[in-house]
Amino acid sequence: MLPAMDFLRTEEISLRQIELAEDDPQRKWDPAFHFDILDRTGVRVGGCNLRLGHSEVLYSVGNIGYEIDEPYRGRHYAGKACKLLFELARRQGMDYVIIVCAPSNQPSRKTCEWLGGELLEIVELPEDDKRRQLTGDIRRCIFRFSL
Repeated sequence: MLPAMDFLRTEEISLRQIELAEDDPQRKWDPAFHFDILDRTGVRVGGCNLRLGHSEVLYSVGNIGYEIDEPYRGRHYAGKACKLLFELARRQGMDYVIIVCAPSNQPSRKTCEWLGGELLEIVELPEDDKRRQLTGDIRRCIFRFSL
């Protein structure tokens, strides 16, 4: 049974839980909530997730991930979803979260800045990191958000 998530809504957006992924120690995965982001009319505009805990892996990939579908970008949906995920993280006992983005991903970087994140560092990805091969980006910005 998934926990009640009625608090994950504002007048503008809501998060609809689609999965609660259990941890997988063999793959070094932490438990994660996955959501659709819906606009005020219930149309899906993107998705987001919250990975619970703090570890070396989560420091490099982040506690929160998000994506907004092309026609809905530029409306702060990602930032507004993150604010709701911050509340969920607080309720799960977390006192901060990490969001990671490529320095070249200006919309994501602007979202982190809009949310008031602290840029801790810009790191180079290891040679064998899959994100390096998938995106061609070799660096990541690490942002911290106190809850």
